[in-house]
Amino acid sequence: MAEDLLTQLKTMSTVVADTGDIEAIQRFSPTDATTNPSLILQAAQHEGRRERLAEIARQATDIDDALDAVAVEIGSEISGLVPGYVSTEVSARLSFDTEATLARAHSLIERYDRHGIGPERILIKIASTWEGIRAARQLEREGIHCNLTLLFSFAQAQACADAGVTLVSPFVGRILDWNRDKWPDADFSGDNDPGVKSVKRIYEHYKGHGYKTIVMGASFRNTGEILALAGCDRLTISPALLSELAESQDRLERRLTPVDAETSPPEPQDEAEYRWAMNEDAMATEKLAEGIRKFADDQRKLEKLLGELRQG
Repeated sequence: MAEDLLTQLKTMSTVVADTGDIEAIQRFSPTDATTNPSLILQAAQHEGRRERLAEIARQATDIDDALDAVAVEIGSEISGLVPGYVSTEVSARLSFDTEATLARAHSLIERYDRHGIGPERILIKIASTWEGIRAARQLEREGIHCNLTLLFSFAQAQACADAGVTLVSPFVGRILDWNRDKWPDADFSGDNDPGVKSVKRIYEHYKGHGYKTIVMGASFRNTGEILALAGCDRLTISPALLSELAESQDRLERRLTPVDAETSPPEPQDEAEYRWAMNEDAMATEKLAEGIRKFADDQRKLEKLLGELRQG
């Protein structure tokens, strides 16, 4: 019997569940799982969780305390279902504050420790702003692993590699969205997909220069984007697309393969170079800002929900 696409993909890339849905994680058996404010909000609204989350919210000292407690509660539950990493995000509001990001990351790690989960299982998820990347550099030196998210440009990817972060999450689908809005009649299918091209460039650069940072393609709009990146270190995939892959018996061809590392990496970029490169990249600048706003908006919705639970 032919293997389904998901089974084949797992032999080429580490599959990560992009969800806080426990049932979906149990069904698809991913190696890792990622969460973000939007996914935590969805999980928190699950009727079976409300009583426990209400209890957590009432015990919290304030809303920030409740937010982190809920994120770690759900992350701890997920950690019992996957053998690898669980990503937990620092507040989007701290995206431009290095010191506050460091403090929040330490708080999350301490909370996980109280749940009996060591730092080796956790990825602190931080937006790929200059300030976020600086925080990640310090956290990595302390042995705290980081996942740099909302990554849309090569400049961001280079800065993350220079900082020695554990993993980056280049967003495929949101890059495609931006380009479709600008050029609605263009052919962005298959290898023409600009999000796919972006991840391939980052992957080949990292492998070609011996960077250890893991490349995890994220934010997929269709299975074609996923299949075009078969062989990427990791791919974080929504339950809907995981289901599509599991139901297809097509043959999968590996598309990305590591190349021999060069002897010396390129010169690291400094802050001015990073900011200029971002300024020159309208798509990356716009999508980074938009992504931070969207996560912050979902965080406000989660805060409202937890506030209601605290009072109830």
